[in-house]
Amino acid sequence: MDLDPVVLARIQFGANITFHILFPTISIALGWVLLYFKRRYDRSGDEAWMDAYGFWVKVFALTFALGVVSGITMSFQFGTNWPGYMQTVGNIAGPLLAYEILTAFFLEATFLGVMLFGRRRVSNRVHTLATLLVALGTTASAFWILVLNSWMQTPAGFEMVDGQAIITDWWAAVFNPSLPYRLTHMLIASGLTASFLVAGLSAYRRLKGDESGGVTRALRTGVFAAALLIPLQIVVGDFHGLNTLHHQPAKIAAVEGVWETERGAPLTLFALPNEAGRRNDYAIVVPKLASLILTHEWDGEIRGLNEFEGAHPPVAKVFWAFRVMVGVGMLMLACSWFAAWQLRRGRLSRGGLRLLVGMTFSGWVATVAGWYVTEIGRQPWLVQGVLTTADAAGAVPAGMIATSLAMYLTLYVALLLAYVSVLFHLARKAGKPDPAAARYLAKEMPQ
Repeated sequence: MDLDPVVLARIQFGANITFHILFPTISIALGWVLLYFKRRYDRSGDEAWMDAYGFWVKVFALTFALGVVSGITMSFQFGTNWPGYMQTVGNIAGPLLAYEILTAFFLEATFLGVMLFGRRRVSNRVHTLATLLVALGTTASAFWILVLNSWMQTPAGFEMVDGQAIITDWWAAVFNPSLPYRLTHMLIASGLTASFLVAGLSAYRRLKGDESGGVTRALRTGVFAAALLIPLQIVVGDFHGLNTLHHQPAKIAAVEGVWETERGAPLTLFALPNEAGRRNDYAIVVPKLASLILTHEWDGEIRGLNEFEGAHPPVAKVFWAFRVMVGVGMLMLACSWFAAWQLRRGRLSRGGLRLLVGMTFSGWVATVAGWYVTEIGRQPWLVQGVLTTADAAGAVPAGMIATSLAMYLTLYVALLLAYVSVLFHLARKAGKPDPAAARYLAKEMPQ
């Protein structure tokens, strides 16, 4: 069987970015959770907040390290599998990636050491400042990466000269039409991912018998943050959908499974998109609801996929990825509100705790599904209207890509299993006395 090198290169980059995005999705928001814990301790003097901080800063450090390592492998592929990308838009992509490193990565990497090891070596104020700077660094990193990704979706502020994108207006390029919606959507997604991770691991510690104040405070923080963020995400998602309908109508047509342009388009709850027959099989629809949601009018027009024949994304992948994202989001809403209701009434039942443990990594599922909608939904374009994926691909033999892909997948599965195992190991260990730590503190404390 002949393997298409472009398809293999896409799968390889997709595997890399899928693995990579798991970790920044946690660390972006977890930095702010740590700052919240630290400020609560500063204001109250309650050591339970520092106990929560001490546990979660370890999780942050591990997550940050894996995010950095997995990000490096993606950068290599720009020069190996996708040389046409930098040749065409490198004048814009290169500086944006450099800004991310200069303004964000160095900030995170420098002050992470102070967060981890500096509590007894610097003043409490400096330690809090280091936590703030790391949180700002993670958010700045997300900003620059989302600037580049948003520019690829809705390019602006440039002109094409001899086949290369040349910047004409950095302000327009950075604050391109989709950036506000895409950035806000991603930051809230990170908040939800971190909230469910905090709530889930804290619930696991509670089930293992850890009734400490740090666990209680982290559990309540995770649950109530998730309960507040998920409705906000639904509202932001609606605005994001309106923006995408305007700038990338083919993506929305694939999301909704709309083949013919029509007014009063129905919302397809379930279907098997049939791209060969250009129809939906076994469809379950709600009349006119897609138009109402997407245009806020009962008879609003939705452009169909047939208007973009040969230039629209693979429909089934985008259609189902969107439904996975929404389905998990609704489950997150129900679980967080149920847990918040129980906490308001007193404490979580064992059933509620088990539910939160089961939802520990639900944010990963929703984020990856949403990322697939974004990235697959842009096909066949790598930069919308400027550069196709096929034109950006290099001449690397299919066999070489397949070999490296197999190696990547094996390594990523192993690292992911190790990461999850370590988190639960840390959770089990956290509630038990640590003789080595006790000896260390005895040496550090003044006599």
